[in-house]
Amino acid sequence: MQMGWSADDWEGKPVVAVINTWSDLSPCHHHLRDRAEWVKRGILKAGGTPVEMPVHSFSEQFLKPTSMLYRNMGALEVEETLRSHPIDGAVLLGGCDKSTPALVMGAVSMNLPFIFMPAGAMLRGNYAGEKLGSGTDVWKYWDERRAGNITKDQWDGVQGGIARSYGTCMTMGTASTMMSIADGWGLTLPGASSIPAPDAGHKRMAAACGARAVEMVWEDMTPDKIMTWESTRNAVTVAMATGCSTNAIIHLIAMARRAGVDLTLDHLDEIGHTTPVLANIRPSGKDYLMEDFYYAGGLPALMKELGDKLDLSVMTVNGQTMGDNIAEAVNYNDDVIRPLSNPVYQQGSLAVLKGNLAPDGAVIKPAAMDPRFQTHKGPAIVADSYAELKTIINDEDYPMTPDHVLVLRNAGPLGGPGMPEWGMIPMPKALLKDGHRDMVRLSDARMSGTSYGACVLHVAPEAYIGGPLALIQTGDIIEMDIPNRTLNVVLTDAELEARRAAWTAPAPRFERGYGQMFSKHVEQADKGCDFDFLRSDFGGPVPEPEIN
Repeated sequence: MQMGWSADDWEGKPVVAVINTWSDLSPCHHHLRDRAEWVKRGILKAGGTPVEMPVHSFSEQFLKPTSMLYRNMGALEVEETLRSHPIDGAVLLGGCDKSTPALVMGAVSMNLPFIFMPAGAMLRGNYAGEKLGSGTDVWKYWDERRAGNITKDQWDGVQGGIARSYGTCMTMGTASTMMSIADGWGLTLPGASSIPAPDAGHKRMAAACGARAVEMVWEDMTPDKIMTWESTRNAVTVAMATGCSTNAIIHLIAMARRAGVDLTLDHLDEIGHTTPVLANIRPSGKDYLMEDFYYAGGLPALMKELGDKLDLSVMTVNGQTMGDNIAEAVNYNDDVIRPLSNPVYQQGSLAVLKGNLAPDGAVIKPAAMDPRFQTHKGPAIVADSYAELKTIINDEDYPMTPDHVLVLRNAGPLGGPGMPEWGMIPMPKALLKDGHRDMVRLSDARMSGTSYGACVLHVAPEAYIGGPLALIQTGDIIEMDIPNRTLNVVLTDAELEARRAAWTAPAPRFERGYGQMFSKHVEQADKGCDFDFLRSDFGGPVPEPEIN
């Protein structure tokens, strides 16, 4: 009543939280302040009481050293926001890379009825008559700028034309990947992930999310009824078929384990083996972007093409099965959304590699690299920090060939800290000037989902805690075999053990605060980089707070 409400505004009505990740430093979510009002409109029309609750904004562009450092903090904030307030259900507003997993992880742990409202992708970029894809074409043209092939004015034109509206990256980067995964998991209204952020249909979808959230409360449609092993396989299959970001592996594992589903790297690789890439969207595809994907029929059309690779009997947040939701889907452009008979890439977007260099696994995106590196053997050039790496790649006279393997270490969950997107190691100037645009690059870091190239990522265990990556030296021979899923350094077990005996652990990065908690509890990349104490199997459920 202090805020002007009357008793009939809330009595006997579900209280639905509008969990909003808007902020002035999150351009991808710049429209979510407005969309929250549309969500509230839907809640009110359906007879609910809307309450907007702000949480961390997860700005990919401005958070330092990386937004990944704060994903788990955001998930914890979402969970406790829902637990500590008088809330019956929630609509989660997000989309930029880490926001989707953080929102879902927190809400799943709370097990309150929720629906995810995707922020949507921005409009296609444009410069000098060419369509530009956010991130992907930044890296492409930045290499050309470094090689001296374009002028500063042209580079400024690319920057000015590549991001023309609010919304997330319009390539199949991490943002579009994670929104599509939420859709494929049944956590959004059907096809909601494909609607461009500036489209008028996005506002209608936001209102529909609010209305449906009220119904979910009355139906007690909690996430444990939706996020099953079968729906998780659907989410992974959809991810692989979209040409997903490498970051999807970390987030999928973390989200699934919050729901009590023990998803592993081996499961992901097995599904990837049998799921071709159907979305012809950069960076795995060549010509198209998310706006084109939407016009072609969006995610429902892609899922229709996948056919019996999906379990269509699973329940989704709209109260219908996945099969019901996509029954009327139509593919309007079979070059944008390819049929199984004509995929962009025969196997899924990602591959998991293991060997003496990555006993717990590493990840690569074969669909977005030069195919000649499918099998490769070459000498390592090792950098212990990004500063050291920059010295190497900016030296036009550094002695190297395209057969060398650039190695960056101490950039993992603890070493980064937070596992920054340093794994998309820029091509060295020494090779750029000779016309080379790809080489094998190896790290315990992540890379942007909009990136491309023969980049081996997420090497686990990471170097900072003494993983084998910490033991290799410049000149060691690295062997990669993607068809056979192996990654090795040509050293004997005895040689590795001798080097381990001489290795010294680095000093801790944090002695207090959030960083200290992160360092103590974060798990490795193959486990999803969640906090150990937030896993569903860590302990019993948290009880409802006592009210006296």
